[in-house]
Amino acid sequence: MRPFLSHGGRDATSLPSALMPFGPSDSPLSRLRRSLVEVMATGTPDSQARFGQSVKGLLTEKVNTCGTDVIALTKQVLKGSRSSELLGQAARNMVLQEDAILHSEDSLRKMAIITTHLQYQQEAIQKNVEQSSDLQDQLNHLLK
Repeated sequence: MRPFLSHGGRDATSLPSALMPFGPSDSPLSRLRRSLVEVMATGTPDSQARFGQSVKGLLTEKVNTCGTDVIALTKQVLKGSRSSELLGQAARNMVLQEDAILHSEDSLRKMAIITTHLQYQQEAIQKNVEQSSDLQDQLNHLLK
C-alpha cells in the first residue's frame, strides 16, 4: 500500500489521526469485526457487555480524535485568515508610507528650489552692499 501524500508532500504519519489510513488488520472496523465474532462465538452476557464497552470505547476515542482534529483545523484556518488580515494591513501601511515618502521627496525638491532662490538673493544683497559702500566712498569723495 502506497503512503497517502497530502498537498504539502507529507506522508500519512503527519496527518491527524482521524485522517490516517489504516492497514487491513488494524482499522477500527476490523477490530470491531473481530470483537463481534468473539461475542457471537461465546454468546455470554459478560462477553456481550465487554463488546458493548469496547464499541463504546472505540466510538468515544474516535469522537474525541475527530473533535481534536476539528479544533486543530479551526485554529489553522483562523491562523491563515489572521495572516491574510496582517498581510493586507501591511500592504495598506506600505502604501501609506510610500505616499509619505513621495510627499517628503516633493517637499525636499521644493526646499532645494527655495534654497537656490535664497542664494541668488543673498548674492544680490552682497552686490548691493558692495555697490553702496562704493557709492558712499564716491559721495564722501565728492563732498570733500
